Amino acid sequence: MASQQPSLAILVREPDGFTVWPGPPYPPGSSPPQRLPKTACSATSFSSDGSRLLATVASASATVYDCSSLSVIRSFDLPGLTSAALSPTGSYLQTFQKSSSPQVKNVTVWHVDTATALYQHYQKNLSKANWPMVQFSADESVACRMATNEMQFFDTNDFTKGIVYKVRLPGIAALQLASAPGSHVAGFVPEAKGVPASVQIFSCDKDAQNQVVARRSFFRCSTVQFHWNKGSTGLLIVSQADVDKTNQSYYGETKLHYLTTDRAFEGIVPLKKEGPVHDVQWSSSGSEFAVVYGFMPAKATIFNKKCNPLHELGEGPYNTIRWNPKGRFIVIAGFGNLPGDMAFWDYSEKKLIQKAKAEWSVISEWSPDGRHFMTATTAPRLQIDNRIKIFDHTGSLQFIKEFEKLYQVDWKPESPERFVDIAELTISLNGLKIEETKKQGSSIILCSMLASLDKLFSPIDLSSFRTRF
Repeated sequence: MASQQPSLAILVREPDGFTVWPGPPYPPGSSPPQRLPKTACSATSFSSDGSRLLATVASASATVYDCSSLSVIRSFDLPGLTSAALSPTGSYLQTFQKSSSPQVKNVTVWHVDTATALYQHYQKNLSKANWPMVQFSADESVACRMATNEMQFFDTNDFTKGIVYKVRLPGIAALQLASAPGSHVAGFVPEAKGVPASVQIFSCDKDAQNQVVARRSFFRCSTVQFHWNKGSTGLLIVSQADVDKTNQSYYGETKLHYLTTDRAFEGIVPLKKEGPVHDVQWSSSGSEFAVVYGFMPAKATIFNKKCNPLHELGEGPYNTIRWNPKGRFIVIAGFGNLPGDMAFWDYSEKKLIQKAKAEWSVISEWSPDGRHFMTATTAPRLQIDNRIKIFDHTGSLQFIKEFEKLYQVDWKPESPERFVDIAELTISLNGLKIEETKKQGSSIILCSMLASLDKLFSPIDLSSFRTRF
């Protein structure tokens, strides 16, 4: 089974370009080998399924690589290129180029394998919150974009049809498509002229368009963050107000809301401590979510999908939570302006394993197999002490590498289901140890018997009976 597992890989980008490392473990004191010679670029990203890699050169080009061979699939010459993104399985490339006129369509959806421009439209401005502009479900069967006062849907089998149907939502400012499956889409309308802000969920089924599946309204909200669960049945919404009218925070006010597509729950998540919502993440099963919240020391709690608290992870200087892809291990940490404390939890055993530290970390993520946790200090957030640290699932430091300047580091995505669970791996290893012990024991017994025979029958040559074990 272990031989069927995919290999881990890490993307590393420095000022002189990017490369790809094979995944850990690494021999002590060694530097990971490069699977690809350093290649100049200004940005890099993987497709969500890890099958393809995109590297761009600002105002010039985009190149798509096959991750299995790291060979070039297609290169695109794109003058004025500002941003680019791959679709979840890498079938499509979306690009934004500078344009001086509305007559020049500057957002393009390309078919990667054929380099064909399938769809184009003009967009005056680009914002990080609304990029990529065309969103895809994980299997690329659903694609949609936000337009003025509406959500627009495409036929992914034939983009040349253009917009095939629309969902009207006056004042829409943000959109998030559920990805696995792409059954629902959420739209956000900010508050205006005394009318509260709202989040509305719609079905992506063409026959059910414009029918609101679920809705939540609230005041004191200017922006939101959406978090769909696996299964697309639950949506967590972090609402953000620029000003905290209670005067308890300089950074505005945040609240955590929860909506379900079956309308079983619609309301605010019952957090037990006042203060901001620092981080939230669904488990890989989509049946539980974890929240770090409250004024420092922050509190961490796990809830089920009915919004009932299941387990407390304690309090501390924390603002980050990372649930490993297999759902068993959790890291709560304090990164950014906090001192880098980390607590490694075994959620299946409901116990704290170990505490560790990774100061000044900007990036933190579990490996796809759930056995390694990587942190990194990167530029331009920090211009000194750039480094990568890799811990095992118990919080023990396994690898550290310093950089003069490090811009980016990412695990190559893989489906967690393709990896053996740690519990299964432990059982397999223990089985091998037991089997080896049995073999060694048998060898000792047989050799002892032969030695006894030597003493009893010294004239007889027993060498032909001996076997190497």
